[in-house]
Amino acid sequence: MRVLVFGSLNADHVYLVDHFLQPGETLSSEDLQFFPGGKGLNQAIALKKSGADVSMAGCVGKDSEALLLGALKETGVDISLVRVSEAPSGHAIIQNTKDGENNILLFGGTNQMIDEAYADEVLTHFQTGDVLILQNEISALPYIMEKAHEKGMDIVLNPSPADEKILKLPLHLVDILILNEVEGEALTGISKDQPESILTSLHETYPQAKIILTLGERGAMCAQGVQTLSCPAFPAKVVDTTAAGDTFTGYFITEIMAEKAVEEALKTASMAASLAVSRKGASVSVPFRDEVEEALKKIIDQGGF
Repeated sequence: MRVLVFGSLNADHVYLVDHFLQPGETLSSEDLQFFPGGKGLNQAIALKKSGADVSMAGCVGKDSEALLLGALKETGVDISLVRVSEAPSGHAIIQNTKDGENNILLFGGTNQMIDEAYADEVLTHFQTGDVLILQNEISALPYIMEKAHEKGMDIVLNPSPADEKILKLPLHLVDILILNEVEGEALTGISKDQPESILTSLHETYPQAKIILTLGERGAMCAQGVQTLSCPAFPAKVVDTTAAGDTFTGYFITEIMAEKAVEEALKTASMAASLAVSRKGASVSVPFRDEVEEALKKIIDQGGF
């Protein structure tokens, strides 16, 4: 079984600020750092670090080719399917506060140059039973989902960012839906302060899918069949939350592919995310498998879980 992440590759420009900019405000940044990012790249690296055999597909500009493909190659992700363009890469402008909160402004760039011909070319390398992981940062998503479903691939969707395009996707084809409470509100119209109601609504609408709702410091919940499971978040000193959700996604899918129980998958993914938020950067903050296992063992030895 192989994993294909068909998603975004972004150069992240990360600014450390005292507070998020307000309309009309000018603010001096206390620091600026550049990191490889994009939800696709982050999740591919999380999958690889968690032990999966993963390939990346997407489009990157020559302006950021060395930074982005270098990060994937260094981690061991297969980059043979990535297309390189003369157009500018996607990038993100990220504001980080000292409390570890962030907001993100995206420029699609080459991420919006994915077309049907390229999607067909990529999917010829995969077969029934392989896993496709998607987000909402590239073009041609409906086509990719339909063609992957025809091939018998299992489809995982992280519907982020949650905009109007999400509701136009063939969500009935999704096997695993991983989203946070903000994205849940966008899909259901139910307030993000009512996560149980969001989970119930999504499960009723998409009964064929495993629904995972991540709740930040409140942990995560999963609806599967008649079961509703939950896992609290592990304590962490929050430095940067940028790739927490991507880390969770990568580790959760790897555990499910290894036929681990959902409870175990939630626990491992939550620990991985807690380690990620304690570090700066996006993909560079994703922990390796041995770090996650060591942290879990320490919690267990101390009487937790």
